[in-house]
Amino acid sequence: MTNLQEILKILTDSGIEPNEANVEVKLLLERFANYGAKDIIMGNKLTPEKLELVKKKAVLRAKTRQPIQHITGFADFMGEKFIVNPSVLIPRDETELLVRHAVEIINKNNFKMALDVGTGSGCIACMIAKHTDCQIIGLDISTDALNTALDNASRLNLFNKAIFRKSDIFSNVKPGESFDIVISNPPYIPPREKENIQTEVKFDPVEALFTKDEKGLEFYEKITQEAPAILNKSGYLLFELGIGQSADVKILMEQNGFSDIEIIKDLAGIDRVISARLEGD
Repeated sequence: MTNLQEILKILTDSGIEPNEANVEVKLLLERFANYGAKDIIMGNKLTPEKLELVKKKAVLRAKTRQPIQHITGFADFMGEKFIVNPSVLIPRDETELLVRHAVEIINKNNFKMALDVGTGSGCIACMIAKHTDCQIIGLDISTDALNTALDNASRLNLFNKAIFRKSDIFSNVKPGESFDIVISNPPYIPPREKENIQTEVKFDPVEALFTKDEKGLEFYEKITQEAPAILNKSGYLLFELGIGQSADVKILMEQNGFSDIEIIKDLAGIDRVISARLEGD
């Protein structure tokens, strides 16, 4: 009969790190057997049927290297579960840094209107809406991504606080609309890196990962050049950064009238978030 050790071995034998495999088994148990930490403490037993289902999902994960989040349908982000699927980027820990910094700036300045460019699953927009008094509009070019973002906002009861709209960068920002802060985790991987990315990352939508230019700066350039037209006086612009891009993005910001530039490193010591304020008149 199948047991949990056997399921764990299926994952580790496929090259998944033991610690990661442990976490993934717990996620599969929770999602497909409704079996959590409380059940372990209580010594509750799993039925053979539920164990078989969890094993089947572990085999799928091991064979295809499909991300665990696609198999369970959810990703954890800042203490909430977000619906994810192949039409959206899976939220990552580094993006929490971006959101926390944005929340800090919004609350400190009592900002009321925010814009999230390339919203994807809506995780950035939803968590800013949840932790501030801001109304936020999430823009995305993908209808499937917008539907996912809408589902996530509904699950979190963020009606009228997180709003979503189809737009190619700022193309659908309405005349007269202006914002206190613009936030974006744009595509920033250069095309040459396609061969080197992790198998799991290949399941993310290509348009959410890669740029067309050699340095991965295409979207930083477009957003930084166009943001001043829709930002209120002394408004902020925040980006998540790819590895080695902070110096170039800082120059772009300076060239387009931004100052008070701050760069925040992630736990690995990599420059991960950049924020800047639009200089007043």
